[in-house]
Amino acid sequence: MPKVFLLPVLALLAACAGQPRLQPAAGLTIVEGERALPAPIRSDLTAQDRLSLIGPLDTITVSVFGVQELSRRMQVDAGGRIAMPLIGTLDAGGKTARELADDIAGALRGRYVRNPDVTVNIENSVSQVVTVDGQVVEPGLYPVTNQMTLLRAIASARGLTEFAKQDDVVILRTVNGQRMAALYNINAIRRGAYEDPSLFANDVVVVGDSPQRRLFRDFVGIAPLLASPVIAILQ
Repeated sequence: MPKVFLLPVLALLAACAGQPRLQPAAGLTIVEGERALPAPIRSDLTAQDRLSLIGPLDTITVSVFGVQELSRRMQVDAGGRIAMPLIGTLDAGGKTARELADDIAGALRGRYVRNPDVTVNIENSVSQVVTVDGQVVEPGLYPVTNQMTLLRAIASARGLTEFAKQDDVVILRTVNGQRMAALYNINAIRRGAYEDPSLFANDVVVVGDSPQRRLFRDFVGIAPLLASPVIAILQ
């Protein structure tokens, strides 16, 4: 004879009821009650400068003070090179703006310009990007800024999908030729358990998939009423 069990759907929602209180952690101070968060000081508002390298297909501007004919906006070619009047072809890929400016000044000095004053700015970088993939609303490539972090990258990708597994978020990175991976918990970062990790150019962020969330969505979709019990018949 079949056995009949009543499985209230509300029991499946119990895990979503209530959030734990914020807990102090290393580097985290909890402000409770009616106390206001103190205002940041000046150094808190300034992001630490990062090494920004010129890469293929980036758009740069070169300004040679007093020599308008040599000042121009240009795109780095696919091989990481640029072409300048009088100088010819220069390698730009993998260099900072300051390093490229010094190279241009060195090539001009003496023969063409007595004391060249060269400035290079990176206008648009398509090489300094992170890849955000997996269970985010808009997977894709996103530009790296001085303040790019994991949460900011996910926000740039329009947030997590309903199937995202928040404790299964991986950052993939190459360090000195060695592939490395680190696992993060988005909910723990949001609650201040540890710092929001910084991201760098060429990082890959992969947000995992939660089969339980998919199962729950499908389960709710077939349930006629959330408050009604569901009858499961086991043979």
